[in-house]
Amino acid sequence: MKATRICIIGGGSRLWAIQFFKDLSYNTMTHGTLVLYDIDKAAARRNVDVADRVFAVNESAGRFIVSAEDDLGKALEGCDLVIISIEPGRTDCRYGDLVLPEEYGILESVGDTTGPGGMMRARRAIPLFVDFAQAIATYCPDAWVINYTNPMTLCTAALFEGFPKIKALGCCHEVFHTEDFLAELVGKWFDVPKPDRRDIHVDITGVNHFTFVTKAFWDGHDLMPRLRELADDPATYSDRTDVAKRRLGEEKWFDCDHLVALSLLRDFGALGAAGDRHLAEFVPWYLASDEQLWRFGVVRTPYEWRIRQAKEKHDKVFADEELKATLSDEEGVDIMRSLMGDRTLFTNINRPNEGQISFLPKGRIVESNGFISRDSIRPVVSSDPPLGIMNLIRRVSDVQKMTLDAVVSGDDDALFAAFLSDPLMNLSHDKASELFEKMLDASKLVY
Repeated sequence: MKATRICIIGGGSRLWAIQFFKDLSYNTMTHGTLVLYDIDKAAARRNVDVADRVFAVNESAGRFIVSAEDDLGKALEGCDLVIISIEPGRTDCRYGDLVLPEEYGILESVGDTTGPGGMMRARRAIPLFVDFAQAIATYCPDAWVINYTNPMTLCTAALFEGFPKIKALGCCHEVFHTEDFLAELVGKWFDVPKPDRRDIHVDITGVNHFTFVTKAFWDGHDLMPRLRELADDPATYSDRTDVAKRRLGEEKWFDCDHLVALSLLRDFGALGAAGDRHLAEFVPWYLASDEQLWRFGVVRTPYEWRIRQAKEKHDKVFADEELKATLSDEEGVDIMRSLMGDRTLFTNINRPNEGQISFLPKGRIVESNGFISRDSIRPVVSSDPPLGIMNLIRRVSDVQKMTLDAVVSGDDDALFAAFLSDPLMNLSHDKASELFEKMLDASKLVY
């Protein structure tokens, strides 16, 4: 594989960037130059030292020359691959995303993709991504761009808004978790060792974090009949309140029993292909109250924990043992290898709709499967889900389009129309207007 120049926008990250360093060190066929750019320049410089330690600990010293660059243009110049993984604004910007809606009775389990909080996060992020795309157009127009930032759909859409010819995709691991859940079921159903999630073949359709499985196979076995039987069994939905309360106490915000995913299969005919905490935010009935959510074993991630976690990550000092690389479930390096011609990868991708999802307009960012190979991404046409699922996805995609257009044009009146249209909006017009104005101020972009 040829030497590759990679820029990480958000290179000061103390979580995701470190994992990417480890994945690079594990994949010994990769080598080249790694440039870290971050608005927190000191954080990027600290991560140069961490990256060098990662490569040294994993006996890969010298394979990548790592540096930090304060100027975005210089960081991007001549790059083959650009990775974007940022927090749009300080963590305390999320007070307006998460706490204010709760004060008005609107609960959000994550608040970074949809709902009032996701919309305000998009308002901060979209202009940044338009700027990133325009810089990429200037300094490395032929580079491939992988976005990891939420709201995935809108951030990826903003890249194409800023540079229509950009070679970009959004990468999300939520479908991987669903494949892993299906692999666990395969082990039980067929009395075999749990297979690798990559041996589970799913047909997916939707938009990021609101994606659905319409077909699933393992070793030639159709898994959907067994999944429907599981979804139709009332015993599947035994009250998980005790589990949820334990998760609250142990701060296990991300644990998931896939009961929301299965209930969508039961009620609408397709299995949710994201974690329950994400799926629940796109429809109103799961988040009627914490008690209702707890019945599914799901807990909301609190604002206070996010603030504490941000500080802990900023102050984190890594022991050598924590920097040792193993095969991870992230696919960023695999995608890079595929785009550089080293392999062909079949995986889920977030890309503009070219017809791979029949029931959404072309040009919308959608999530489906696709083949990634040398300088090429070829989406695969998804099977249509049942009409009820189509209707749910269409509404979400339409609100996302309204949000994108409003933010790009700087029209907060149009954004308010999107705000009112969101599935979680349950307020009177006056109360919605009051909340919206408060959130505009509290959620604005600040570093």
